[in-house]
Amino acid sequence: MDAQLSPRIVRVNGPLLEVEPLTDVAMSELVALGAQGITGEVVSIRGSAVTVQAYEHTGGLAAGDPAAALGHPLSARLGPHLLGGVFDGLLRPLSGAPTWLVPDGGRREAAGTWRWQPSVVEGATVTEGATLGTLRGPASLELRVLVPPAVRGRVDWLAPPGEHDSRDHVASVSGLRVFMTTEWPVRHARPVRERLAAGEPLLTGQRVLDAVYPLARGSSAAVPGGFGTGKTMLLQQVAKWCAADVIVYVGCGERGNEMADVLEEFGSLSDPRTGRRLAERSVVIANTSNMPMMAREASIYTGVTVAEYFRDMGYDAVVIADSTSRWAEALREFASRSGALPAEEGYPASLPSALAAFYERAGRVTTLGGETASVTIIGAVSPPGGDVTEPVTAQTERFVRGVWTLDRDLAYARHYPAVAWAGSFTRDADTIARWYARHGDPEWGHRRARVTSLLAEADRLGDLAALVGTGSLPGHERVVLLGGRLVREAVLQQSALSANDAHCTAAKTASLVDAVLAVVDECDQLVGRGVTASEIEEVDFSPLLRAADETPPDGVDGVLARRQQVLERLRSLP
Repeated sequence: MDAQLSPRIVRVNGPLLEVEPLTDVAMSELVALGAQGITGEVVSIRGSAVTVQAYEHTGGLAAGDPAAALGHPLSARLGPHLLGGVFDGLLRPLSGAPTWLVPDGGRREAAGTWRWQPSVVEGATVTEGATLGTLRGPASLELRVLVPPAVRGRVDWLAPPGEHDSRDHVASVSGLRVFMTTEWPVRHARPVRERLAAGEPLLTGQRVLDAVYPLARGSSAAVPGGFGTGKTMLLQQVAKWCAADVIVYVGCGERGNEMADVLEEFGSLSDPRTGRRLAERSVVIANTSNMPMMAREASIYTGVTVAEYFRDMGYDAVVIADSTSRWAEALREFASRSGALPAEEGYPASLPSALAAFYERAGRVTTLGGETASVTIIGAVSPPGGDVTEPVTAQTERFVRGVWTLDRDLAYARHYPAVAWAGSFTRDADTIARWYARHGDPEWGHRRARVTSLLAEADRLGDLAALVGTGSLPGHERVVLLGGRLVREAVLQQSALSANDAHCTAAKTASLVDAVLAVVDECDQLVGRGVTASEIEEVDFSPLLRAADETPPDGVDGVLARRQQVLERLRSLP
């Protein structure tokens, strides 16, 4: 092909470019743009005219600059270097990068050496997903090198045990070299043998979630909340304390100083499970609001691909995306530039499909290697002005299994986590109740039902008391108001800054709920025997209210002692 027919940029519109003539190219294929080789993705093909969305800043590109198809879709480089690392939306390492990133055509690459230990012998027959060997490095997790999908046969060669570069191949199966690292298209889910029904709860250490709005392993949840309602703090608490092997934190379009706080927090926190640094089992994808718009769009898919990589090793991974609203705004901006017809509030008509495709990648599965593992997705939503009826929040609620709505009034009243019992829900409650019944706690479902009904009835009576006064209510209804206050303050409220209260075991959570319900039942019986509600309200309930903060995270005995102390005070009433 002569120079006049070589592909050239003919139009630049921000991150959207047109290239002509570019033939033998497929949708979603990557294209190198300009002399710097800026990465872009094919989004439209009209004959030999191709529309490309660039993943980097296009300043300096001009009509007439060269372009070339790269022959593969946007892919993430997956390997042992991920744990403990910080990456941009295209999974390029940010450590060692300049303060202000410049286009590099995807050439930034992490490297290092890892201790390789084969798990099979040469000549063995293996199938897809089987473990060929393990890797040891600074991280606390044992990493595995697996037979790639759709590959099976005889192990022709194995690298000797010892230190190897992460870019080296360490095995050969049926003539195919297997490397420590692998490439995978981020928009395609990694294959599994079977999807399983969710059952086991993902314990987070946060009582309002574990006791009232639980989430199963392999499920998905959304956290909608306006500015100042504590989304980032709640997500950080979940990241620190949840019972997951790997945490993938995606900062999608958030403010740079907020991401800096997250990185500092992850770097300084000790992992309560291992005693080592929390960062050693975390992967942080930092794509701040001033980074290119389309890299923000890709970062969500990059994060879930990383989680699937660790899931295939047999680990339980959790993806925390903060925030999917910024991702949706990137979709809206791209749709506007490409001329797509806008739907509600300017978002593209494909928004529901995009949300469904993302959240459907969560799941509990049997991996190709035969192990049970999961990917759980928790996505923050930042509705403008706290309006939860806006399209991103409304559409997200259709596809997730749980919603933890953060309430501004609760946050301003310093009730944290500010999860509103009126606007939150979980679709996993019945499944999890059956799991608890099989594992020694048959009362879990009944306990949760009583808490939710007590909170709802207390809210109803609170509105009535605001009109007629609390003193005008019958004694039993005043006990309901008291019970609602005890549930809120003794159980649901939790301090992330307290050594005792930042995390709560399932056993302590159950004992706190049982203690509050026992006290409420005793109060109700006292009213039935003629004791006035005023006398009951004057009892000192502080031992119960302070039980969470003054007993250890697993301090069931301390909670039981305080429960008995309050019950004895109530029984001493005349």
